[in-house]
Amino acid sequence: MELQAVLMAAGGGSRMMDLTYSTPKALLPVGNKPLIWYPLNLLERVGFEEVIIITTKEIQKLLSTDTKMKLDIVCIQEDADMGTADALRHIQQKIKTDILVVSCDLITDAALHKVVDLFRAHDATLSMLMSKAHEFTETVPGQKGKKKTGEQRDFVGVDSSGKRLLFMANEADLDEDLVIRKSILRKHPRMHIKTGLVDAHLYCLKKCVVDFLADNKSITSIRGELVPYLVSKQFSRSTNSQKTKEESEQDQKKNEAKTADIYISSKDEDLLQLARDKSCWNDHRGDMNDAYHGGKLRCYVHIMEDGMCYRVNTLAAYIEANRLAPKLFSEEPQIHSSAVISEQCVVGSDSIIGPSCQVSDKTSIKRSTIGASTTIKEKVKITNSIIMNGVTIEEGCSIQGSVICSQAVIGRGADIKYCLVGSGQRIEAEGESCFCFMIKKNMYTEVTGSDYTTLGMTVQKLTHQF
Repeated sequence: MELQAVLMAAGGGSRMMDLTYSTPKALLPVGNKPLIWYPLNLLERVGFEEVIIITTKEIQKLLSTDTKMKLDIVCIQEDADMGTADALRHIQQKIKTDILVVSCDLITDAALHKVVDLFRAHDATLSMLMSKAHEFTETVPGQKGKKKTGEQRDFVGVDSSGKRLLFMANEADLDEDLVIRKSILRKHPRMHIKTGLVDAHLYCLKKCVVDFLADNKSITSIRGELVPYLVSKQFSRSTNSQKTKEESEQDQKKNEAKTADIYISSKDEDLLQLARDKSCWNDHRGDMNDAYHGGKLRCYVHIMEDGMCYRVNTLAAYIEANRLAPKLFSEEPQIHSSAVISEQCVVGSDSIIGPSCQVSDKTSIKRSTIGASTTIKEKVKITNSIIMNGVTIEEGCSIQGSVICSQAVIGRGADIKYCLVGSGQRIEAEGESCFCFMIKKNMYTEVTGSDYTTLGMTVQKLTHQF
């Protein structure tokens, strides 16, 4: 392949710690497949034969994927404070060509070639995927009513084609006014500012960007620092000047205390420039300047208008991804061949039953995912829920809108609504709970009122001190 694939799978899932304290984010089950399976499957479908996976030793030990691609796994220290740009810097010696970077929490049916084609056609330094922000409709366990998102908006400026990425700023980084540089407006007087977009964390990057990161250790994040830096540098005089590489290296040595300008190079630069000189094609209208206004650093974005594009990095997104999972596996059986299902039970067409499950008489399962080796006894009703692996649900239980993590035991007759039950936890018989978290031993919080009730355990206020 002309691009090397890099999969980021070392993140701890800090915004969904209720799930990831016992299971790494990359291995959380979505539709009974580990989350990391989805970007791997995306890469394999478009023809990649090898992928570099940046992860931790813990995930490497547990990773089991059904793929024909060669996996080059690079482990980083679990306690290392490394950002995504740090991770790219860590594998610099393995990078031999331009790269495609994907996050392990991306689930999408995007036409990947549209991002890559922008990268190829314009000899871009960066091309990326964005989609419209989603309004999650499902009730989140432990949360009454709709919760306002705490994320700040991105302001994304594009040209009239909607493809050239001219400006990017996060609301948190702005003062009261949105300031656009004159150097941008002189070359692109008509710019569309878009909000309500989500960065999918899928990027095509030139190899020279990785080399640039190796020399600029102050940049730690791709999304938070590198992408805004590249977008802003498109219209910098120093970036677009005709300096040789040797001159740029000399300037870099003179300014070691400062962030060095990125040097954009291409092995076919002379041929590309000759083609542009001989062609009447231009990337813009309104003036007679050269294509790209002579700029060497170019950034592009493909914005998905329709289709599926989720980053599973919050509990709400995790629930939504599982709800849509049956649509992703239309060619696979809804019920695994090794599952034992009673003829007297009802399984909705929008549910998935994993391998080695046992479902007894008079049980109803609707809009739910049931993990491997789960035992469900008689007269159980499960609706809009995620049941992970190895769970035992005793007879007469009712579970609605909840997430039950691996190896949990739900006692006979328990009534659970919009709760998250952590790995290995036990709900006592006849227990009732609503909008609560039970994350680990001696930790149970109910948010229906000021009075806390227990299911046979000590009551404590829920914290994130794992």
